[in-house]
Amino acid sequence: MKKITFLFVLISVFAFSQKSALEQKINAIVQDKKATVGVSVLGFEDHFRYYKNGDKKLPLLSVFKFHLACAVLDIADKGKLSTDQRFLIKKSDLPDNTWSPLREKYPEGNIELSLGEIIRYTVAQSDNNTCDFLLRLIGGPKTVQNFMNSKGVKDLQIKYNEDDMHRDWKTQYGNYSTTNSSVELLKKFYDGQLLSKKSTDFLMQTMIKTTTGTNKIVEQLPPGTPVAHKTGSSGKPDNVLTVAENDMGIITLPNGKHYAIAVFISNSTETEKVNTRMVSDISKAVWDYFNK
Repeated sequence: MKKITFLFVLISVFAFSQKSALEQKINAIVQDKKATVGVSVLGFEDHFRYYKNGDKKLPLLSVFKFHLACAVLDIADKGKLSTDQRFLIKKSDLPDNTWSPLREKYPEGNIELSLGEIIRYTVAQSDNNTCDFLLRLIGGPKTVQNFMNSKGVKDLQIKYNEDDMHRDWKTQYGNYSTTNSSVELLKKFYDGQLLSKKSTDFLMQTMIKTTTGTNKIVEQLPPGTPVAHKTGSSGKPDNVLTVAENDMGIITLPNGKHYAIAVFISNSTETEKVNTRMVSDISKAVWDYFNK
């Protein structure tokens, strides 16, 4: 019994030491940066937890498209929509002066896409126009908020669409969450507590194929690492302040285990390069911790 107790104490001391080392690394990464940095990490199988400013409500920007996709797929799970259902996207659905890979491909619109394709554009390519199309389809941001409320998601507000945020950049602060809430949400999603298995698998694969934010949490991870993530970025709408430079996701380790990470940078006067490098370096530090 004494040997078992001693071994448990040794393991506990080692784990505490490793966690302290991770905290030191992250503190060094954000030191002297003119920005608010929220970080949360949650180990799915070992229940590891780490957070820095994890309870601060920070703007989501396009990260909220994950929440939107969940709300749409929930409606599909209830039989009121189908991912195979096709919709006409008109030219009027594709406003200029916003990020829209779909508009770049089909500038005249008037194309039919399945709901699944529209979700893929919205999540994997972060298309703002398909995002707002989905919001109109389901009844607006309040439908997303109500769905998340029904699942017990805390410290989250979804109030504005992409057009709102482009018309008045200060509304970008109106869609917010904490990084703690974000990793807890990702765990619920992974565990199948939000959607059916079919919808969960669909959205996981969509997020793994994300093409935005290659300089954020995926940048320094080994090639081929499965990362199901959603990015968000404001740029500098007033040419001074970055409202948000975000990334959150579920990462699969070589041993088959998983962790969720959310890194939200807000109110930064640093350059885009500095902001994204902070996200990337924090992600690498966390990866190294789990692969020690």
